[in-house]
Amino acid sequence: MKGPLGIPLLSCTLVCIVTGWIASAWQPSVASSLGAGDVNPERLKAADSEPQNWYTGGRDGGGTYYSPLSQIDVKAVSKLGFAWSYDLATNRGQEATPIVVDGVMYTSGTWGYVYAVDAASGRELWRFVPNVHPTYARNPCCDLVNRGVSVWKGVVYVASVDGYLHALNASTGQQLWEADTVVNHKLPYSSTGAPVIAGGVVVIGIGGSDMGHFGVRGYLSAYDAVSGAFRWRFYTVPPARGKPSENADVAAAAATWDSGRSPKFNGGGTAWDGLAYDADLDLVYAGTGNPAPYDLRVLGAGNLDCLYTDSIVAIHASSGRLAWHYQETPHDRWDFDATQKLVLTTLSVGGKPRNVLMQASKNGFFYVIDRKTGELLSADAFTYVNWASRIDRTTGRPILTGQADWYSGPKAVYPSAAGAHTWNPMSYDRQTLLVYIPVIDVANVWVDLAHNGGSIHYIDSSFSAGAVTVDDGYDAAAANQPHGPMPDVSPLSKLRGTTKLAREILRAWNPLTGKTAWEVVTSSGFRGFDGGIMSTAGNLVFQGRGSGELFVYRADTGEKLKILDTGSHIVAAPMTYAVNGEQFVAVQVGYGGAAIMGAPMPPQSAARRYQNVNRIIAFKLGGGDVPKPAVIEPTSFPKPPAPPGDPARIAAGAVRFEQECSRCHVWGPSSTPDLRRLDASLHGAFDEIVLHGLLGAVGMERFDDVLTPRDVEDIHEYIISESWAAYDGQKALHP
Repeated sequence: MKGPLGIPLLSCTLVCIVTGWIASAWQPSVASSLGAGDVNPERLKAADSEPQNWYTGGRDGGGTYYSPLSQIDVKAVSKLGFAWSYDLATNRGQEATPIVVDGVMYTSGTWGYVYAVDAASGRELWRFVPNVHPTYARNPCCDLVNRGVSVWKGVVYVASVDGYLHALNASTGQQLWEADTVVNHKLPYSSTGAPVIAGGVVVIGIGGSDMGHFGVRGYLSAYDAVSGAFRWRFYTVPPARGKPSENADVAAAAATWDSGRSPKFNGGGTAWDGLAYDADLDLVYAGTGNPAPYDLRVLGAGNLDCLYTDSIVAIHASSGRLAWHYQETPHDRWDFDATQKLVLTTLSVGGKPRNVLMQASKNGFFYVIDRKTGELLSADAFTYVNWASRIDRTTGRPILTGQADWYSGPKAVYPSAAGAHTWNPMSYDRQTLLVYIPVIDVANVWVDLAHNGGSIHYIDSSFSAGAVTVDDGYDAAAANQPHGPMPDVSPLSKLRGTTKLAREILRAWNPLTGKTAWEVVTSSGFRGFDGGIMSTAGNLVFQGRGSGELFVYRADTGEKLKILDTGSHIVAAPMTYAVNGEQFVAVQVGYGGAAIMGAPMPPQSAARRYQNVNRIIAFKLGGGDVPKPAVIEPTSFPKPPAPPGDPARIAAGAVRFEQECSRCHVWGPSSTPDLRRLDASLHGAFDEIVLHGLLGAVGMERFDDVLTPRDVEDIHEYIISESWAAYDGQKALHP
């Protein structure tokens, strides 16, 4: 098996999760007469009449992650077990939810690989490996992940990490065309989200707001679904000062940015996930990311809104022009992206049916918006929030509390930069009328690094802002270096009404009342990096965990019904489908994504216990136990090179490592290398790897644009120092 540049990949064992049933009313008369991947407007609109299929990432046109299948229900789920698995042959994290059309499963993985397998058996039909250009393959914010494909009229669409959009024959995997969606490959653009089909075009966003020193300028691009010809581009932020705006939409946004903004800052606002399409209105909806950098004071003194960042924008699919926008977090300085998945449905509002979109936003508020006009219908906090007291229903703007003003000193802000809800899908159950949200109830201490007395004055694109996670491991005294003095946050536990400062929750939310129906705490005292959610007409809710377990709950009450231990970290949302009348449940598994950032995973996580084998795992009634990956065996630290001799160089290297490397590299289990374990050959090639991208083919991009040779030497000295500490520590334990 070879990777994107022809480099051999490590083979992984495989496992797939699928559970099967079919609604008794379904008659399998359509599939046999259709070609592969034949999703069309009529079939998508009538998706409920073919519940055996899962047509989009969220199953239907509304992205509900809800299935009408009910063969697996509260009575039968106890018999759910392993059906088959499929090896994805990578080990960098899986975030996609597979699509199933007429018995064939299509999904994407690391780099933008695409896989087609027989949905009944897991047998591979074809596999597509994009020819990723090493110079363009910028490592995204959160690992080399991909969040899914779109299937339409016999074609599979995927965006590879280097920003290319690929169209593949659904029968063979043969590439039909590709389009370069990146406007400037000198900037750290990347693609990790799934494209959306919008009438005759395929629309894809872009990532990179939080990468590099000056970030990127966000936009969405549309290409002809048949030919791949470029159709339009919608920029989410205005160009640099002095450059002309592309149209009146962008010109209007320019008035909301400081007029003195330096041209070296590109603005951010990337639409890296959370796309949706309303065929009746012919509108594309996109959530946009944060302005860059986090410390907006470097852009100017004005406290302006910075449109269209942290917004939901509605765009005419035919022209690429703005229909309406709603900004959730004006002048955001807490990384509150609005890129979470959007659910399109109809709700009774004021006794009348309204076509709405719903989003559990990163900022902690649950938004219900009229999807034709952009009118805000409701916005209630679905978790503990201290940066704003409420959303003003008249203006649509948050009412700030002042508790999150980290310019005046370090502040513990709820939610954290991870968000109260991030990319992991929520599910809207049309039976219970509840939304099931994977909630992250965690804070960050936000710090003005430049003025807090620490040795670090900026971190990557955040510049002078730092965000320290508050959990059971938080210690104000220990956190003083290198970030500077930190506050005692222990009173927050009482303020929040819980003894834990950090936890994750599966919350059943009523969007009509803005109240919690039931909830389950899934981790306490730490982040477990739990997965997305699916619900079914069997009165079931499915969610995977960082522990490697797939949990099944009763949808109306939250009663725990079944736990399936896979031995693999699950962050993607499960899905369900049926073949020949038998229902399956499937989930894509593998450790990676944002979980590689920050502190190592807790001991109970699957990533600490089992090898990181990326798989699809499928379940069905009457199945057995899931075959687990091999157990991680303890390995010793190799003897490092000669110890470094200059403490000043080590200290300088520690700072530069924190600034430029700590986003991906941690000391401990991760999907990226623990650099304390480098062998002699890698130590010898360290400069070529870091400065010139010698290992770009496996995701380690070059850093010669931000690091000098002296910086790299200092970082190497620091790593060697840490390697000796680990090596000597193991000798002390095992002399």
